[in-house]
Amino acid sequence: MIRKVRSHITQNEPLLFEISSPGKSAWQLPELDVPPIVPASVLGPENVRREIDGFPEVSEVEAVRHFTRLSTYNYAIDLGLYPLGSCTMKYNPRLNEAVARLDGLASAHPYQPESLSQGAMELMAHLECALAEITGMDAVTLQPAAGAHGELAGILLIRAWLESRGNPRKKILIPDSAHGTNPATAAIAGYSVENIKSNDRGMIDVEALSRIVDGDVAALMVTNPNTLGIFEENIARAVSMLHDKGALVYMDGANMNALLGVSRPGDYGIDVLHLNLHKTFSTPHGGGGPGAGPVAVKKHLEPFLPVPRVVHTPDGWRFDYDRPQSIGRVRAFYGNFGVLVRALAYIMACGADGLRQVTFDAILNANYVRKRLEPYYDLPHDAPTMHECVFSEARQTRRGVRTGDIAKRLIDYGFHPYTVSFPLIVPGALMIEPTETESKQELDLFIDALISIAKEVEEDPDSVLKAPHSTRTSRVDEVTAARKPILRWK
Repeated sequence: MIRKVRSHITQNEPLLFEISSPGKSAWQLPELDVPPIVPASVLGPENVRREIDGFPEVSEVEAVRHFTRLSTYNYAIDLGLYPLGSCTMKYNPRLNEAVARLDGLASAHPYQPESLSQGAMELMAHLECALAEITGMDAVTLQPAAGAHGELAGILLIRAWLESRGNPRKKILIPDSAHGTNPATAAIAGYSVENIKSNDRGMIDVEALSRIVDGDVAALMVTNPNTLGIFEENIARAVSMLHDKGALVYMDGANMNALLGVSRPGDYGIDVLHLNLHKTFSTPHGGGGPGAGPVAVKKHLEPFLPVPRVVHTPDGWRFDYDRPQSIGRVRAFYGNFGVLVRALAYIMACGADGLRQVTFDAILNANYVRKRLEPYYDLPHDAPTMHECVFSEARQTRRGVRTGDIAKRLIDYGFHPYTVSFPLIVPGALMIEPTETESKQELDLFIDALISIAKEVEEDPDSVLKAPHSTRTSRVDEVTAARKPILRWK
């Protein structure tokens, strides 16, 4: 069964300024039975705000209906699947939201003394231990505020370790299948970047890697599974090559929901990695944050972790600032605490068996999507799929249809589009990550929609090229919108 958009008539929603009428008010109160007071005479003119010219005047019901109608224009994870690959836009249990809102946690002030923060500090210590166990690493800092921030902290740790040995080295190696923030991180940390091409299976070409690893290489930055949704089968061999030359290996752990309970990066030699708590461990992803990008390291990098560190003493938990080799503070206070609370709640609710099941379900869902869509869309790499699959537009371009056109047509079926045109190493990519939280029924609706579009491309490509058809706004001229945005209403 294909999900159809319900047929209805939708009026254009006017601006509040357009429905404003002088004298309207959103409240109704009895007449004062005392003399009115002029605010400026009591507070002083300098403390009273001027009236705002042209401020909308509307009734309560108009204001409520206006903003309620606007809210229905938004797509949300509570409404349906977000198939955005490499972003892990999954449903997050409301229980973890409730835990993060407990008064003692939500109301904790960052400046309160350590003696009044013992519970919060113990919570952070437990989370550090849990993440270290999950990743197979020796120590964790929770400070970084997001994935790219964690990347930078990780590379700064590598630089500090190399400097302590007398030579920070000059360059970092980055596969073309890595996340796009990796080259920027390396450059900010003061390194030049050398790209490594993938082989025909979408993995690091270890033979090419062996030829370019030399004494100038500080580290290899690898995303695993990579942005093609493929596990780097030769990762242990690649790590050994770097270590033999005195270099380290950083792993982008943004795709850890394909590894939980099954594969620990520390076990195959990774020196440092970051995790995205707002992807893998239950903080809602998107909307601008907040996020959290903890960094896990092996023992030789632990002395360089950011200050302060949470430590336990006979007198209780305290922050340790006496760390002479530390790279310093990378975040105000100790990270985004609410995100940390949600992550620990999620880990404890799942347990070891539950986290392993998360991985199995994510991989199963991605492979189900892949197998059902393979007859209709081009699959550029035949390596096993992990948590996401990447198709190309190759079959559809023969009819003049590109990946962006397919995505816009998908909106007519009531779904948020997949990730369009990424990763760049796949021309016209359709990147799909169903996550572990979607049911077979929801996946079937999504798959059937894409199959229907593939058939429509063959029979009536012009229809796809003009999509979306049933949305409140028709196809937007994206080039003009980007180059000549209208940012002010007159």
